[in-house]
Amino acid sequence: MMTDTSESLRQSAIFSCSPSAHGCCDIAADNFAQGVQAAGGALRGDFLRRYKIEPCQGCYRCKHDRNRACYLTKIDHSDSLFQRLYDAPFAFFSAPIYFYHVPAHFKAWIDRSQCYFLRKEDGDETLNALPRRKAYVSLCAGRKDGEKLFEGTLLTLKYFLRIFNFELQEPYLYRGSDAGDPELADTIRQEMQALGERAWQESL
Repeated sequence: MMTDTSESLRQSAIFSCSPSAHGCCDIAADNFAQGVQAAGGALRGDFLRRYKIEPCQGCYRCKHDRNRACYLTKIDHSDSLFQRLYDAPFAFFSAPIYFYHVPAHFKAWIDRSQCYFLRKEDGDETLNALPRRKAYVSLCAGRKDGEKLFEGTLLTLKYFLRIFNFELQEPYLYRGSDAGDPELADTIRQEMQALGERAWQESL
């Protein structure tokens, strides 16, 4: 599931950001990847839980470093994950909702983008030269109610992705995913496969 399919730099970046395996988020990412492949596209897909990501320390070392570098990149995988966002024609993220937001491991990676945010503010040529691209997201919540269940997550993702010049598209939001509803799983499969195909076709 979700492996390199081409040596091309035009590999879409697909991330399943759930800490647990085989749930709705993995289903979403896997079927999005299948859609990309069905359209003839290349992808680099991964499970974020497989990577070591140290949480931001709030130390501002990156602010005082002349290269705006984070010292934690020497001991974890965060930087290599960010690099995938540079060349991708589009990105996809699937994540569960924990207490009205993404799980801790995913949020830790988002927080570590602070050094990239500072570079962008400095006028970093590489970041500023990135083309405008689309980012797609699928969010799965266990509960069925809650008017603002996804609101915090979507705001965070919007501004996180803006650093790398991605524009968040209309999200796919699923409620009641804890119930193990096979009908919901089938809906996710169908919608994500169609979205993956469309995403690749629109990126050409």
